[in-house]
Amino acid sequence: MAIGSPRRGNGLYEPVADINVTPLVDVMLVLLIVFMITAPLLAAGMRVDLPQARSAQPLDPKEPVIVTVAKDGKIYLGQDPISVEELPRAVRARLAGDQTRAIHVRGDREVVYGDIVGIMDRLAQNGLVKIALVANARGEPPPRPPDPPGR
Repeated sequence: MAIGSPRRGNGLYEPVADINVTPLVDVMLVLLIVFMITAPLLAAGMRVDLPQARSAQPLDPKEPVIVTVAKDGKIYLGQDPISVEELPRAVRARLAGDQTRAIHVRGDREVVYGDIVGIMDRLAQNGLVKIALVANARGEPPPRPPDPPGR
């Protein structure tokens, strides 16, 4: 007695209607891995070591304008370096008239606090008053990122 599929019709060759799930699962796992690797790379801004704050609350879901003060004192608007004099005009241009969007000021842990206050003061003097300081919200400080090559 031969083992085979039961005949369902008159023809010798009939289409098989089974779905092969193994390739489907393989493709889905590869896509999952690709998205898991690329998602952290989509975060914008410069890398700074933020101080900790246990009482930090999440802010508006609207995309904020991010001003970063790096360890060496350089100022960045998003990922673009900018001077202190040009900062208010550039922030106002990024806000594009939407005064409900927040301005997030991020400063490295080792930056002098007076420099950050000076930047906040310059923004406030130009009518940009919806400013928030950014800090890490949980427990232990994150590991320090490696210094860029050439330092």
